[in-house]
Amino acid sequence: MSNQITNKSLSLAKIIPVSVRIRLAAAWLITIGFIVFGHSFLNDAMSSTIAALAFFILLFTIVGAAFGVVKEADKLAEKLGEPYGTLILTLSIVSIEVILISAVILGPGENPTIGKDSIFSVMMIIMNLVIGLCILFGGLKFGEQEYNAQGTISYLGMIIMLGGLGMILPNFIEGEGGGMFSGTQAIVLSSLIIILYGIFLVLQMKGYKHLYMQPRSGSMEIPFEERLSVNEGGDGHHVNNEGNKKELWIRSLILILMILPIVLLSHNMAVVVDFGIKAANLPPLLGGVLIAFIVFTPESITAVKAALNNEFQRAINLCHGAFVSTVGLTIPSILIIGLIMGKTVLFGMSPTETILFIITLLLSVMTFLGKRTTPMVGVMHLVLFAVFIMLIFNP
Repeated sequence: MSNQITNKSLSLAKIIPVSVRIRLAAAWLITIGFIVFGHSFLNDAMSSTIAALAFFILLFTIVGAAFGVVKEADKLAEKLGEPYGTLILTLSIVSIEVILISAVILGPGENPTIGKDSIFSVMMIIMNLVIGLCILFGGLKFGEQEYNAQGTISYLGMIIMLGGLGMILPNFIEGEGGGMFSGTQAIVLSSLIIILYGIFLVLQMKGYKHLYMQPRSGSMEIPFEERLSVNEGGDGHHVNNEGNKKELWIRSLILILMILPIVLLSHNMAVVVDFGIKAANLPPLLGGVLIAFIVFTPESITAVKAALNNEFQRAINLCHGAFVSTVGLTIPSILIIGLIMGKTVLFGMSPTETILFIITLLLSVMTFLGKRTTPMVGVMHLVLFAVFIMLIFNP
């Protein structure tokens, strides 16, 4: 009996190592501190020193928790296989983004464009900076890297469709004026985006799962019998014993416990960021860029590591899947929150943003029309990201 208890405790210790417990405890300790005392020093009368100190504490806590989310989602990915693992990771990260954007919108100041700013920043970071680094570093290490072109093109199709409807269309409709959807338009568009994204996820996880898996070296085709095996779950990742089920539940619980501090600290971060941008007279777009960097840094590092491990399809699934999830979940969520709370939400892009958006889409389509990556194209994506950063400060 004692041996069984010892084995159970050892297995639990193995699932939740000391480093994870320390990170979780620190995140919750800081979260409780801000919940209890935050309102007393985070207000319009706070000094720049207090704002800067609070910002860095919040930043390290939120980023640390985000890394924890990525780590646990990555462990779940190993157990569940693709594309389920990557899907868990992207949905977890995007949920954090929606929470942070919502906190800014519901914060003390008026930030009607924060949703658009964040989504556009995510696009430029994920589709140009991270993809560019993946292509360049992976290419320098392995030469040309293979990926599944059909699955990648389906991602790009979703990006064109969702991004175009959500962020280009508002500038060319009457709506409420000024790039704002009317109430009816917001409800219908949100519903259509959710339906389209839902169908995409179902097809990705079921009948077309093979399109999002790393192709065999030297061959883009998967035998029909193997496709059936993959689509029916025959990829060797079934959870078929109690030990694995227990681990899945424990890791899922840890993932939720890592996300909750981010949820609870998001309002404080919104207050500090809004104060800092106004006090330093910085471009408003930096708020969206900051949210994008905070949320997607851990996943971006994971994508680059995947490219360096010659798992380029996983890098694509992480990057393109993250942006599809961002648009598919963020636009409906923010539009609905705006309607319920009576907040102004603007998704229409400026002419400069529209041009960068279109160039990114065209370059991305050209990048993934073939079957292998070309390092030079990675450099093009990185240059486009540099232009984006330059235009923030010198429009």
